[in-house]
Amino acid sequence: MTRRIMAIFVLALLAALPAKAAERFITVASTTSTENSGLFKHILPLFEKKSGIAVRVVAVGTGQALRLAERGDADVLFVHHKPSEEKFIADGFGVGRFDVMYNDFVVVGPKADPARIAGGRDAVAALARIAGARAPFASRGDDSGTHKAELALWAKAGVDVKKNGGTWYRATGSGMGATLNTAVGLDAYALADRGSWAAFKNKGDLTIVLAGDPALFNQYGIILVNPEKHPTAKAGDGQAFIDWIVSAEGQRAIASFAVEDEQLFFPNATAAPRS
Repeated sequence: MTRRIMAIFVLALLAALPAKAAERFITVASTTSTENSGLFKHILPLFEKKSGIAVRVVAVGTGQALRLAERGDADVLFVHHKPSEEKFIADGFGVGRFDVMYNDFVVVGPKADPARIAGGRDAVAALARIAGARAPFASRGDDSGTHKAELALWAKAGVDVKKNGGTWYRATGSGMGATLNTAVGLDAYALADRGSWAAFKNKGDLTIVLAGDPALFNQYGIILVNPEKHPTAKAGDGQAFIDWIVSAEGQRAIASFAVEDEQLFFPNATAAPRS
């Protein structure tokens, strides 16, 4: 067989081989806390191995994640601001909402604690003291779930940070990691979700100064993007992911995630998987 005939034969064999199947995947719009804490790196390989469905996570603030899902740029929404999630469903963008897990927010600040709030358990009173002392405070300022929770606390404290923030209140417009870096640089207070704080490496002189207030409870929910609103949404595979997350197996996977032996998320799913 000549080289020319051999080459033609090889090319014909290659052409006859089936094309590699396109990757089967879903897109999940979620928060920086679930991504930066390392939770997704821990649980997604388990789901992908079981289902054959890859999960592509877009990790942004809750507000931006909601807007992505509203545009149909995601199949599943996995965030942590229940009022916004309920509005998302009421507006027809989502199908069902299920609790998945919870943790809490913490107030971090410099060990010197100029506002004298360390050891307390009243987050609203603590923010009022920070404002009264005009102690530096770094806010995400990005419409994330953490930012929304922070603004609700300021409102309860009777502090209008937009009008009275002055130079002591710094809105970074950034994610949790960048905001914590700003807080470190300014010796400032900040509100952080516990998962992001535990995974954050550049703590500097900052420490947790307040935790344990029920007002700092942080619930996460999951929602399927409505395929009637967005026909391109991968409803079947998206629902498969939701079913797994709320199943006993998915809940065990969440519970088993820890950083330095500290469990960061506590499963509390409100639904059994669909049959």
